[in-house]
Amino acid sequence: MLNLPKNKKIILFDGVCNLCNTAVQFVIKHDKKDLFRFVPLQSDLGQNIIKHIGIQNTDSIILYEAGVAYYIKSEAALEIAKHLSGGIAFLTIFKILPTALKDSLYDYIAKNRYKWYGRKEACMIPTPELKSKFLE
Repeated sequence: MLNLPKNKKIILFDGVCNLCNTAVQFVIKHDKKDLFRFVPLQSDLGQNIIKHIGIQNTDSIILYEAGVAYYIKSEAALEIAKHLSGGIAFLTIFKILPTALKDSLYDYIAKNRYKWYGRKEACMIPTPELKSKFLE
């Protein structure tokens, strides 16, 4: 994990999920502080990070702050929202809800995401302008 950028928050996401790819594009657009970097869960680096933090069998979003903390599911989404511009941070009000309730809603959406939004055959390939935001 020594090759991870310092002072960046790493979002691990399902690289073949259309909903997840749309969410990544949304985060990039609203990441005015250039705080986030992205890694598909399916990539070697994604699998190495998952193994390093000790999570098994997940296809959930993970926010990883190297050497600090990691968040999964709804907590990851809310932690990401906290750092975005455009009024998105108001979503953090949902942190007051029990994690089990938030994760139940998250799991319901995650379970149906391919059916509702579809999936790609392979992970998204970033444009040259966005390449620096994706880690390999």
